Amino acid sequence: MHEFGHFTWAKLTGVYVYEFAIGMGPKLLSKKGKETEYTLRAIPIGGFCSLAGEDVSDDDVKKIPKSKRLQGKSCFQRFLIMFFGAGNNFISAILILFFMALIWGGNTLEPTISSVTKNYPAYEAGLRKGDYVKEINGKKISTSDDISLYLVIADPKKASTFVVSRDGEELTFKVKPKVVKEKKETTYVYGIGMKPEETKGFVEAIKYTFKKTGSIFKQMAVTVGYLFTGGIKLNQLSGPVGIYSIVGEQRKAGIDSILYLVAFLSINVGFINLLPLPAFDGGHILFIIIEAIKGSPVDPELEAKIHTVGLILLMILMLFVTFNDILRLF
Repeated sequence: MHEFGHFTWAKLTGVYVYEFAIGMGPKLLSKKGKETEYTLRAIPIGGFCSLAGEDVSDDDVKKIPKSKRLQGKSCFQRFLIMFFGAGNNFISAILILFFMALIWGGNTLEPTISSVTKNYPAYEAGLRKGDYVKEINGKKISTSDDISLYLVIADPKKASTFVVSRDGEELTFKVKPKVVKEKKETTYVYGIGMKPEETKGFVEAIKYTFKKTGSIFKQMAVTVGYLFTGGIKLNQLSGPVGIYSIVGEQRKAGIDSILYLVAFLSINVGFINLLPLPAFDGGHILFIIIEAIKGSPVDPELEAKIHTVGLILLMILMLFVTFNDILRLF
């Protein structure tokens, strides 16, 4: 879906597309169109859309007209091409969430505690069923997803501060999670349950879709922020191997869980790709913005070198993440 977004807008703006590939590695199947080669490749991870203008020397050899290269297009046209990889991710996620809400129903996402387990930290601290959570550790809570998010990134060695509304009164509680060790895994349990009220119908599906999409965006923004500040460690990231394991677990829970995971990962991919870093779409967009401001393009060779360095660093990160994923399996 991501690469199809680039492909669609490249075609719409008249950029020459060398190849549109599903998968990586050696070609399994190939079909040549009027100008584009469509391929299916051996490794079922991702894909790519090869555009004229990404490799200037190759364009010269193949005598691609400058008007059909990325550099021959306006800043706005190139922005559309680069943005709509992520844009397609967001659109597909919204459609999936809406479809799910129509078929299985959505929920209000209200941050109201639905259950508190006796003899666990939350109950002993004073939290009760029906408490409306307003803040956790000074962070404003808008949805039930926010509660999970801020408890996951909280320091488990310290007590988390809950600010809740109960019968019109604002109360504050400090809750330190209970350490639970099962097999090789250590988890930190507060003892609260969240089950927002279910909703049905077309209008409610629309409300749920956009509220849930906004909630996932917030999760991504907070997570990436903590990743850069050190609040989340690199060894907590997962790549294709880790995602494969998660898909196996979600499959047991039913098709709706699989669809939700697809929507979540779509927003994840789109959000990450828009970060203004070399080799990401956001990095390309940053150079387009710089060009628009200064009135002249950045040297294509310099930009290509910067993106190449970024790609190498990204591959190193992927190897590190994949290695950690494999270790977790054993």
